Amino acid sequence: MAILELAPDIYSVGSQDWNRTLFDALIELPRGTSYNAHLIQGSEKTALINVVDPEKEEELVTNLIRLKVSQLDYIIALHTEQDHSGSIPMLLELFPAATILCTQSAKELLGHHLGVDPERCRVIADDEEISLGNKTLKFMITPWVHWPDTMLAYCKEDKTLFTCDLFSSHYATSDLFLTNFAEGEVLAKRFFAEIMMPFRTSIRDYLDRLATLDIEIIAPGHGPCIKPASHIISLYQTWVSDETENLVVIPYVSMHGSVERMVQHFSDILIENGIKVQLYDLTVADTGDIAVSLVDARTLVVGTSTMLFGPHPLAASVAFIANMVRPKTKYLGIIASYGWGGRTVEVLGELTATMQAELLDPVYIQGAPDEKAYDALDALAQTIIAKHKEN
Repeated sequence: MAILELAPDIYSVGSQDWNRTLFDALIELPRGTSYNAHLIQGSEKTALINVVDPEKEEELVTNLIRLKVSQLDYIIALHTEQDHSGSIPMLLELFPAATILCTQSAKELLGHHLGVDPERCRVIADDEEISLGNKTLKFMITPWVHWPDTMLAYCKEDKTLFTCDLFSSHYATSDLFLTNFAEGEVLAKRFFAEIMMPFRTSIRDYLDRLATLDIEIIAPGHGPCIKPASHIISLYQTWVSDETENLVVIPYVSMHGSVERMVQHFSDILIENGIKVQLYDLTVADTGDIAVSLVDARTLVVGTSTMLFGPHPLAASVAFIANMVRPKTKYLGIIASYGWGGRTVEVLGELTATMQAELLDPVYIQGAPDEKAYDALDALAQTIIAKHKEN
């Protein structure tokens, strides 16, 4: 990756991963990703904020050599996950005098995950400031964004906030700063939906604290830097709020056509009554797109055939993921069909138990839908219509 200067004596020295298509063995990456690291050359001391994934450590070292970095005083670990801290052991060998600045939790995790000697770490306190000479870094301890170890760093002189995963996007680009705001918003929302949404209440509190800082630039751990910072902050304020949209998200899987007919009938009624609907055929759908829809959706309805004793594995998976990302969705419905029996409704209820959404009366029928089934679908639709109007 080319070395780019985002503020006086602050350089982007990380790596673009143009061809990566999967993250955490789960998350699809339509635009690759980046591992951002930022070097700050103060008048007295030099600090490196975050490092890169071990697979890209050669690029990081090359960039440090090109900048003629002979000494690192601080390696600042905002978060210990390997894509942000994985090359720390190598850097500690190259720079034996460097001290890691991190939270107490990060100190412990660096030892567990990377074998880092705790003697190399200095634990930072909330609101502590570190002087690099002509530049000052102020730290904010932010546990559960999205691990218990996280913190943010703010360069006071350059009004730049280094955030690691907060405000990030999986987005490989040659631009140092975000230029395509439409695409950037889509990718940032996808990142929020897949990674940050379970922690939205914690993030909401931290946004209130950030409002006390004069922030012009946000330098995240993935994706381009953002200027003005207010662009991404205002988006997050919406995403972490409790407000939902008049939207029903319907992921479904139909083995022999019965569930698909039910879902189509059900969605038509909602649309005719002014409810926005987003259908996802789980045999072809991107789970990231479903997660993005759940950021705003007021209602989730899972449609599934019964396989043996329970829901189809694709439906079980999307229910598990919805439960894991914990959207602010208020209502949950189930539309299902079975051949001879099963526990589909019970299993889906168990898989979504921590969503804190109201479980509506399910429509669970045997075989193909008949008039009675369509009546039940009509009733479910009318219940959702009424509840959406209440909101």
